[in-house]
Amino acid sequence: MASMLTPFSSPATAEEEAYRFLLDGIRMGQFKAGDRIVPEEIASQLGMSRMPVRDAFRRLATQELLTIRPNRGAVVRGLSHDEAIEVFEMRAVLEGLAATAALHRIGPADIDELERRLDAMDRCAEDLSAWVTEHRDFHLYLCGLSARPRLVAQIAALHVCIEPHMRLWLQSTYKPRPSREEHGFIIDALRRKRPELIEAVVREHVCSTLETLAKLMRT
Repeated sequence: MASMLTPFSSPATAEEEAYRFLLDGIRMGQFKAGDRIVPEEIASQLGMSRMPVRDAFRRLATQELLTIRPNRGAVVRGLSHDEAIEVFEMRAVLEGLAATAALHRIGPADIDELERRLDAMDRCAEDLSAWVTEHRDFHLYLCGLSARPRLVAQIAALHVCIEPHMRLWLQSTYKPRPSREEHGFIIDALRRKRPELIEAVVREHVCSTLETLAKLMRT
């Protein structure tokens, strides 16, 4: 799962290239829930044999991003209402833990970097797809400061599951609230160096999406 955090460049193997290509397509919503993906077509597009593509399919299936259908390729999985709620609840707990673990490691340069990432979100207010990417990067940068790679990999996997849905929801019905205000609370809590405060603020921030999410998924 740690490979979800690896930059999309210089893949070590054909399987890794196929995996990253498909993962990026799912994350960005280019492969939507219910879409059928044929290994021969992906292999032709990437200029490789079918075997590494099929291996990438199996890898994505173990992460519950694809459902493999024997002799019929694979189908992109979506999330049900209950599954999406569960993802956000898990994010709230794990990101609160990561932020708390990061607290004693965070210095002024890290705070400055978080502010820069917040500025990037603000600049993307009218480009919701870009906003989702910047939002994810803000959260994963903060969680990465915990220096707990397994924890961060789990959080990154949750972001991958929910990200296509967030893009769809935001583009169709909902625009993000000002990034500066909500995420500013997180940065302020980090500056105050209070573990119980940062965990509560991060959890509240992630869970604040649940009400809107539930409403949108029921329409």
